[in-house]
Amino acid sequence: MIFVKLPDEGKESQWGIIELQGDLVSQGGNDLHGQFIGDLHYTTQGIPTLIIGHHILTGKEIPLDKPFAVLERKRGVKPDCCKEEESSKMLDSQTEYQIRAIVRKKLLFKVRPKPIISNVLKSV
Repeated sequence: MIFVKLPDEGKESQWGIIELQGDLVSQGGNDLHGQFIGDLHYTTQGIPTLIIGHHILTGKEIPLDKPFAVLERKRGVKPDCCKEEESSKMLDSQTEYQIRAIVRKKLLFKVRPKPIISNVLKSV
């Protein structure tokens, strides 16, 4: 699942997920986690386009039936309500989850990617 920050329509920043049909494989076979995948743009008509290497994908924005939250887990959070000696014992067992974003939309790219070909001048 690829999380992206969508263009702001108001005060609250919006997040979405990208859904691709097929597989996304790197040339070297390396893990893609945390790596740059491509550029996400919107046309003037609001259609999302994704450029990955020498390929361009055109998709559509779909609202999710059930929004979900992106959570961040933090371990060893010091509780405010306890004494200092009690809190040091509890630090190892305390876990806190913070909501980082609410995902309400997905960008669906189900059409085959089109190659981007530049015009090369032929020498005469």
